[in-house]
Amino acid sequence: MKVTGPSGPAPAQGSRASRASAGFSVPSQGSPSPATATTSASAPSAVTDVSALMALQGVDDATERRRRAIRRGGGLLDRLEELKLALLMGEAGEGALDRLTRTLREERPVDADAELNNLLDQIDLRAAVELAKADLRRSAP
Repeated sequence: MKVTGPSGPAPAQGSRASRASAGFSVPSQGSPSPATATTSASAPSAVTDVSALMALQGVDDATERRRRAIRRGGGLLDRLEELKLALLMGEAGEGALDRLTRTLREERPVDADAELNNLLDQIDLRAAVELAKADLRRSAP
C-alpha cells in the first residue's frame, strides 16, 4: 500500500485476499462457514523477543554505571559552581540551591572503583554542607 499525501492510501497493485494481519483474513463468499474453517494463531514469539530486548536494555553494565556516576558528580560540581558565582555576585542563589538539591537527590550509581566512590562521597558531602549553610542563612534573624 502506498500513501500519497492527504488524499489517503492508494490501492495496492494486483489482486489479493483481504488480510488484516498474518493470522486473520476476511472470508470470501465461496469459503466454508466459520464453524468449519480452521484459523491459525500467530506465535507469541514476537512479544517474547521484544520483552527480551527491553530486559537487556534495562541491564546496566559496569561502564554505564561508572559513566552515570561521573556525570552525576560533574553535575553536582557544576551546581556548586553556580551557587558560588551567585553568592559572589551578592544574590541569594535560590535557583542554584534548588538545582543543587535536585541533583543531590538523584540516585547515585555505585562503582566498583573505591577511589571514585570516595571522590563522589566528598562531592556529596560538600553539596550537603552548602545546603545546610543555606538553610542556616534562611533561618537567621
